[in-house]
This record gives sequence, C-alpha cells and structure tokens, in this order.
Amino acid sequence: MPTFRDSAQPGPVTGLVLTGGGARAAYQVGVLGAIFQILDPAAQPDFRNPFPIICGTSAGAINAAALACRADRPHLAARRIRRLWESLGTGMVYRADAPGLIKTGVRWLGLLALGWMFSGLARKRPQSLLDNRPLADLLTRVLDFDRLQANLQQGALSSLAITASGFTSGEHLTFYQSNHTIEPWRRSLRRAIPTRLGVEHLMASSSIPFVFPAQAVQVHGQTEWCGDGSMRQLAPISPAIHLGADRILVIGTGYRDDTHPEKREQAPPYPSLAQVGGHVLSSIFLDGLSMDIERLERINDLVTHSTYDPATGSSVRRVNVLTLTPSQSLDLLALDYLKEMPVEARTLFRVLGVSSDPDRSGGGALMSYLLFESAYTRRLIELGYADTMRRIEEVIGFFKEGHA
Repeated sequence: MPTFRDSAQPGPVTGLVLTGGGARAAYQVGVLGAIFQILDPAAQPDFRNPFPIICGTSAGAINAAALACRADRPHLAARRIRRLWESLGTGMVYRADAPGLIKTGVRWLGLLALGWMFSGLARKRPQSLLDNRPLADLLTRVLDFDRLQANLQQGALSSLAITASGFTSGEHLTFYQSNHTIEPWRRSLRRAIPTRLGVEHLMASSSIPFVFPAQAVQVHGQTEWCGDGSMRQLAPISPAIHLGADRILVIGTGYRDDTHPEKREQAPPYPSLAQVGGHVLSSIFLDGLSMDIERLERINDLVTHSTYDPATGSSVRRVNVLTLTPSQSLDLLALDYLKEMPVEARTLFRVLGVSSDPDRSGGGALMSYLLFESAYTRRLIELGYADTMRRIEEVIGFFKEGHA
C-alpha cells in the first residue's frame, strides 16, 4: 500500500493521535504546548511541524484540524488553540439557555417519561439531549480549511485524518485529506475515505450519541448519518499507521485508573442517569485506546523476534508509541468546577443526577465531557502542560529515536 515518506525530514515519520473526550480535550492543548516548547525552546519562526501525520477523533478531531490548518506555524497554532479553549463557555458549544434547553433537553426527558401516553408526540421528538449548533458556528469562524490544503501542498503536513461512526452503514469511517497518493484501506467494520475535509466532518466526529445530534456527511455521493468517531473505534492508532507513521505520539484524555473499587461502609444507591451516562461515555472514549496500545505492544514484541523474508517480500515493521494521559482523575476535577456552568444547564444535569454535594456526589464522569467552561478547561490545559514537562526525558527520547 503506497504511503507518504517525507524526504525533507530524515528518520522516522511521526504521527500524532488525538483521542476523543469532549471538554477533556483541553488537556491535549497543554500537552501540545509543552511538546513544542521541549522541541524548540526558543520558539523559532522556522520551527518545522514535528507531526507530518495528524489524526483526531471527536473533540480531538477539532484540535487536530486546528493544528493542521496552522501546521506551517506550530507555535502559533498551539497559542491560538489555547486561547480558544481558555475563552470557551458552555453556550459556545451547545445551547445552555432556558429556551434552548426546553426545546431539546427538557422535551427529550419529557418524552422519555410521558411519550408512551401520546403517540402523536413521536413526530415532534427532539434529535438529541443538547443542541450543538453553536459549535458549528464557532468552528466555521475559527478554522480555515483553505490553509489546510495549502499546508498539504507546501509540505508542512502530509495527511490529516478525522474519524466518525456511520449510523447508516454501521462502519467506522476515517475521512482523510492528503497531498499524496494513499490507497484507501478497508478492514472489518472500518473504512477509509479520501475527501476534502470540512466542518461537517468535525461535527460528525464529535456528535456524542444521544447528547448531540447526528451529522450528515456525503460519502461517494450518498448521505451517511454519522456520530462520534469514538464509537466502534476498534483500532484508534490504525489510521496513523496506514498513512505512513513509523512512530506515534498519542495524547489521551483518560486517567489510567478511573475505577473506584474501594470498600464502602454502606451499600451505594441505585446509579443515576448521570452515572450510567458517564460510564457509557468512558467506555466509548477510553477503552478502545488502551486495548489498541496493548495489541500494538504485542505486535512490536513479535516484530523484535521476526525477520524479513526476501523470498516473499513480506515484512512487518515496528511502530513505537508514546502515550501521554492525565495524571489525575478528570471525573473528580470536573465536579470542582460544576458551579461555573450556567444555572439553566446545571439544573438540567441535576435532574439527571449530577451533584457536587459530598454526601451524594455523582455524575463527575458525565460532566468531565460536557463542562465547557473556561475555569475547567484552563485547569486541564495547565495539567496537560505540567504532566508533559514532568516527562521531558521520555519526550526527547521519543523524538530522537531513529535519528543519527
């Protein structure tokens, strides 16, 4: 399969994988800022983008596109992405005012409770819990996809890939744009589609099931209704490998252990909708990455003990991976900033069982994905920066490997 090789950059081709996680993706911004500072402390204007291949899913897809659109100026890209996340408010991502929530969330919950009594209401059912049209407007204003194409043509970037899940086909879809000939790949339940990327692909990739509405995307002239790319993502690292990466830096948004198996003095109450919803989202966003990394490590171990067969021309290659993830639970951190959310939205989530009260706390996992408030996102950015700076030697070692 033809893949891109950057002759201007000797050594391994580096891929960047940004996973999903809603508001948690602010953590990735701090990590990227730290990486660029480590690699180029003086912030030279001619600093070359260290990630020829960039892949993103869900909110990570938004960060990936923002970086790719400014790949010719990585430091500037990091600053602009940071300013965007630091200035976020919930209303910039989804309708958080009373009229907007009544039109979606309140009606949605009401139909869940009473819709069976009135069959005629089915025609008026809302499409999701929340209305994320403000996000589409925001992305249209801040992202310049013409610059993406220019960066691809000028060699500042090799490929950008955005993943989504097709409700219509049932397949996991990787939409990618490249200035090089890369044969689309197809595997069980997943398919790659070369295309000109746009805001609709980001909206599709970040459409959290039930929370945000599905997004229509054209696939070979046919409409495909798509949802969050973290669903059915059996191999999150795979697109970067198919696009030609020899080593991959993964920036995740999940704490290494967000389980809470400690013994309790009393039996816990029945889980609230918020707790169940948070657990479901964690399963969608976090579990696939851990399994894929474990699988890749086993393959790398096999490669170490295998040899190239000149008779058949078949071989496998080792792909080194460095994973950077939060050093503390974002579930618990989110509850500390719950009061920053608009009161109307906070009231809706309280109905679902979200509370920061120590005696009946719950829903932290759900809020860690949906709390798009600047106080929380700034804290995540700071955490991402600090976590990465504590791993300077690993970062430097990762980028030095394979260079003379």
